[in-house]
Amino acid sequence: QVQLVESGGGLVQPGGSLRLTCTPSRSSFVISAGNWYRQAPGKERELVASITPTGTRNYTDSVRGRFTIARDNTARRVFLQMDNLGVEDTAVYYCNARLRLSASSGDGREYWGKGTQVTVSS
Repeated sequence: QVQLVESGGGLVQPGGSLRLTCTPSRSSFVISAGNWYRQAPGKERELVASITPTGTRNYTDSVRGRFTIARDNTARRVFLQMDNLGVEDTAVYYCNARLRLSASSGDGREYWGKGTQVTVSS
């Protein structure tokens, strides 16, 4: 069965940058729409950024101007570029995306990744 795989998390100092990547585990699937969520200890999971099938981007207020969500030209990857990171950004980041077979014309189905840890610390 197809899954979403996140990569790019790690440890970074305040003010640093990281780029997260989300990819379907099978190359025959493409991403129609994508979202990045995060969950910090003691907090609810929150939507950080989203990109629609038409390319419209949305961000939560706390990351607007610092984070950028993007989809590559082949629709096989979704990225989250995170700049000027702060301690408050420490969380597990999850990819959520609608996947479909590349040869199909339907809207596909929603999937979740297992998450990648982002830690901002000096």
